Amino acid sequence: MPRIVVDVMPKPEILDPQGKAVHGALPRLGFNAVTDVRQGKRFELEVEAADEATLAEIHQLAETLLSNPVIEDYAVRVDGATA
Repeated sequence: MPRIVVDVMPKPEILDPQGKAVHGALPRLGFNAVTDVRQGKRFELEVEAADEATLAEIHQLAETLLSNPVIEDYAVRVDGATA
């Protein structure tokens, strides 16, 4: 069965306190190469088929349930490893 991945991230102009907290902890843990961190959510959805109708439904699902479109952006993709 195909897997569709939905990645949800805060919009660039929205403050990301979780990302800032992780970024602040990195140097204390010895990780100095990272210049910024943004934390988001990842959803993996198993579907019968990754056709146009299914992808349209997943976009609607992502916009109405998985993300808050006021403060978050989302991206939908078919996972090539299982599609």
